[in-house]
Amino acid sequence: MGFFRKLMWWKKKEKDPEEYEEEWDDSVVERKRIDINKEEDRERYLRTCCEQIADASREMENLTYEYGLVTSYLKDMEELEALPLEQREEINEYAEKIVNLEKVQEGYTKTAKRITDVKFRQMEAMENEIQDGYRKIKEAEEYRTLVKQDLQKLDGERHAYQYRRAELHGTLDNTRGLSQIFMIAAAACLVMLVILQFALEMNVKIGYILIAALTAAAVTYFYICYTDAEKELQRVNSGINRLILLQNTVKIRYVNNKNLLDYLYLKYKVGSASELDLLWEKYREEVEERRKIAETEEEYNFYQKELLKTLRQYHLKDPNVWAHQAIAIIDNKEMVEIRHGLIERRQNIRKQMDYNTGIAQTAQNEIKDIVDKYPQYAQEIVDIVSEYEKAYS
Repeated sequence: MGFFRKLMWWKKKEKDPEEYEEEWDDSVVERKRIDINKEEDRERYLRTCCEQIADASREMENLTYEYGLVTSYLKDMEELEALPLEQREEINEYAEKIVNLEKVQEGYTKTAKRITDVKFRQMEAMENEIQDGYRKIKEAEEYRTLVKQDLQKLDGERHAYQYRRAELHGTLDNTRGLSQIFMIAAAACLVMLVILQFALEMNVKIGYILIAALTAAAVTYFYICYTDAEKELQRVNSGINRLILLQNTVKIRYVNNKNLLDYLYLKYKVGSASELDLLWEKYREEVEERRKIAETEEEYNFYQKELLKTLRQYHLKDPNVWAHQAIAIIDNKEMVEIRHGLIERRQNIRKQMDYNTGIAQTAQNEIKDIVDKYPQYAQEIVDIVSEYEKAYS
């Protein structure tokens, strides 16, 4: 994994502190809430950072492949538009015949049309990807539901902890207040006994004993209540920090899941997996209907093959795409729309790549900063990072 390899070089140039601080607020719990000198908190915090780097690295591998694919389509478009006029005329001739045949086919099947020509060409161009795309969207939608449930559960637990923390603070305040009141009362009683003993010469020995006994019992009671509340408060604060770490990790996964769904919806031009499934079924029915128009189909296939044969001479990355959107070859408006769609897809991927790069870089910077500020734990940190490097490489 690229991010883990980079992480082992502790002294690389870091981001601007202000940029680092702003980015980290959205992804990781503030370190001031973590006791780095406490082994359990330190290990949990470092592992959270490493998991964020691993998640981002996995996302980057998928995004890099998709980015290269979209870029190759754009390069093919540039190669096609840069062809000399003579070669372009031959391509345009085949494309025009294909478009005309598509219009004829549209006339044949108009009464039984199930989807529009735009949708048909779109599905045809991505035919080999549809089932895999449906699976990805379905899994992402199911995962989104699970992540939302996890976030709601974690949020509920954190609010419960925060409510208990407020109660414990109240207990500590009440215990201090009651102890002060009791000590004042005990002092007042003691003064009264002294006055009775020396001014009125009364025997108040039993009073002294009672005050001493009550004071001892009260001090013991208040001390136990106070220390128990303090211990529980420490446990509650630790629990809140743990939940914040989990929430931040889940939120990052939710953002990645949302970005993935947005991209898949954009790529397949649908709003849900069920919509893509319905579109796919209609497309298959349409294909079957068009298959029945044998003579026109045969001619259509002939010119497609000729177009592909011609396009392959110019070493395009994927000439098959143009066979299914031949209208774009002869209609500049269609070509502009396709280019716009590809650019929008690439920008969407770039946004996801920047987000994951930022997440990973922020986590790396945090681990490096801990090594710089706490060199006594450097070997432990190296071991944890090496463990993740081996697991995810």
